[in-house]
Amino acid sequence: MSRWHLDCAARSVRNRGVIAYPTEAVYGLGCAPCFPEAVQRILALKGRRPGKGLILVASAADQFDALIDLDALPAKQRQRVLESWPGPVTWIVPARPGVPAWLSGGRPALAVRVSDHPLVRALCDRVGALVSTSANPEGAPPARDARRVRAYFDDRLDYLLPGRVGALGRPTEIRDARSGTILRRGG
Repeated sequence: MSRWHLDCAARSVRNRGVIAYPTEAVYGLGCAPCFPEAVQRILALKGRRPGKGLILVASAADQFDALIDLDALPAKQRQRVLESWPGPVTWIVPARPGVPAWLSGGRPALAVRVSDHPLVRALCDRVGALVSTSANPEGAPPARDARRVRAYFDDRLDYLLPGRVGALGRPTEIRDARSGTILRRGG
């Protein structure tokens, strides 16, 4: 991946844009979580209800510090979360007070993952944590390549970061950090 493509994607995110980018299993739609208008665009593109909440990805756990409170977890659960990262496990963890409902779906928790996908990591190194939801309209199969992303969203994205998705056959696993319960089986 060229530095130029990463710089273009990062610039789009910083300018309140919506991008598509490859993740561990599928292409994702993303934006900076601090820009409600960008998050609303993603929800509109997908036809997704805001109450479902969104996943955030990062290249390091400390990129979530303003949004989540890992110290609210017992030591054993916190260790289990941190030892799984970077990797293809998304955890539902306690949110800090004041986290916007457009991210949490109105719940006191957030879904977060420290990705091991090299492009996600490189992008998050440039811009911090990102919203990450599969690049598809609600009910349609997730896009696994740039061609499908274009077919779904055409020119309604600010940037499409080219690259290959990871080897997972399905989106990442989602687990509840307090109980360890698997909420979605991963690929």
